[in-house]
Amino acid sequence: MIFLKLLRESFLFAYDALTQNKLRTILSLLGVTIGIFTIIAVFSAVDTLRSNLQASVDKLGNNSIYIQKWPWMFGNDYPWWKYMQRPVPSQRDFEELKRRSQTAAGVSFEVFIEQRKVKYKSNTVSGAVLYAVSHDHNITWTYEYAEGRFFTEVESRTGAPAAIIGHDIAAHLFPAGNAIGKKIKIMGRNVSVIGVFKKEGQDLLETSADKQILLPINFVRNLIDLKNPNYHLSIVVKGKEGVPEAEVESELQGLMRSIRRLKPGEEDNFALNKSTLVSNQLDQLFGIVNLAGVVIGGFSILVGGFGIANIMFVSVKERTNIIGIQKSLGAKNYFILLQFLIEAVVLCLMGGAIGLFFVYLGTLAVSGFSDLEIILGTQNIIQGILISVSIGIISGIVPAYGASRLKPVDAIRSN
Repeated sequence: MIFLKLLRESFLFAYDALTQNKLRTILSLLGVTIGIFTIIAVFSAVDTLRSNLQASVDKLGNNSIYIQKWPWMFGNDYPWWKYMQRPVPSQRDFEELKRRSQTAAGVSFEVFIEQRKVKYKSNTVSGAVLYAVSHDHNITWTYEYAEGRFFTEVESRTGAPAAIIGHDIAAHLFPAGNAIGKKIKIMGRNVSVIGVFKKEGQDLLETSADKQILLPINFVRNLIDLKNPNYHLSIVVKGKEGVPEAEVESELQGLMRSIRRLKPGEEDNFALNKSTLVSNQLDQLFGIVNLAGVVIGGFSILVGGFGIANIMFVSVKERTNIIGIQKSLGAKNYFILLQFLIEAVVLCLMGGAIGLFFVYLGTLAVSGFSDLEIILGTQNIIQGILISVSIGIISGIVPAYGASRLKPVDAIRSN
C-alpha cells in the first residue's frame, strides 16, 4: 500500500510538471511521436502487404505444385535460352502423371488463354480471362460459388459447351441476375452458364476469379491448338492430405524425367513451381522493408530520446530546491527517482499514443480509398507502447538517478 501511495504521488508530481510546461512538453513529444509513427506505420504497411499478398499466394494452393515450362523464381544467372527450348506440358505428360502418381490427390491440365470478348445478346464484356481446365481443377484450386456448380465428370470428359463465369462478368452480362442456364458466346461458340463465382475483389497478384471464365479443356481443344506457344499450359498436382510437399515434388520430378525419357545427369526440361517459393521471396523482401523501417524510425526515436533526456536534466535543475525540501522531509531516494522516471515514461507514452493515433487515422484513410484490408494489429500497438516505455526509461534513468542522489542541504541551497 505504501508503494502504491508513493507511485500515485510520483504520478501527480510528474503530471504537475508536464502541465506547467505545456510548450516544452509538446516539443519533447515530437521526436517520439514521429519515431513511433514511422516504425508502427512501416510495420502496419508490411503486415498489410504481407497479408494481402499471402492471401493471393494461398489461392495457388497449399501442397500444390505447378509443372510448367518457365520457373517462377530465378537468380542473377538466368539462362532464358535454355528455357526457350523446353517443351510445354502436354496431354501425354498429364495422362501419364495421373496414371502413375501415388502421392497426388488430383492432377489438373490447364490452359491460360489471352483475354477475350464475351457476349450475351447486346451485352459485351472485353478482357475476360479464359481458363480451359480438366476435371481435377476443382481439387487443385478452391472456389466459392455465388450460384451454380462445377463441371460434372461427364461434362469434362465429353467437352460439353459449359462455362463457369466470374462475378464481374455475370454482373455486366446479366444485370438483372439469374445467369444460370443462359447461353453466352465465347470464341464464336455458344456455351451455357452453369456456375457463377462468388465475388472476391481484386488482389495484389491479380489472381481474382471475378473476371475469369472456366471452360472444359476437351471443349477448348477443338477451338485452339494446345501446342501453340502463345497459350500458357501447365499441369497442377495437388498432394494427398498428410503427404509432405517435398515428397510430392520428389515423386513428380522422377516421374517427369521418366515420362520425357531424360538420361541420368541430363538437366530437367521442366519447372516445378510451388507457392512456398513465392512465400519465401516475400519473407525476404518484407524482412528488408521491416529493417529499413526500424532504422528510419530508430533515428527519429533516438533524437526524441535525447530530447526527452535533455528536458529531464532541465527539469531536475529547475526543481532542485523542491527535491531538497522533499528529501529533508523524509523522501527516499527511490521516490525521487520514480518521480522523474515516471515523468519521462509518461512523456514518451504520450508521444507514442499520438503516433499510434496518426497511424490509425492513416489506416482509415487508406481503407477509404482502396479495397485493401489494412492491418493495425494488437501486436503493433503493443510494440509501439513497449518502445515508448523503453525510450522513457532509457532517456530518463540518468537524470532521475542524479536527482535521487542529491544531498538535501546542497539541493536546498542551490539557485
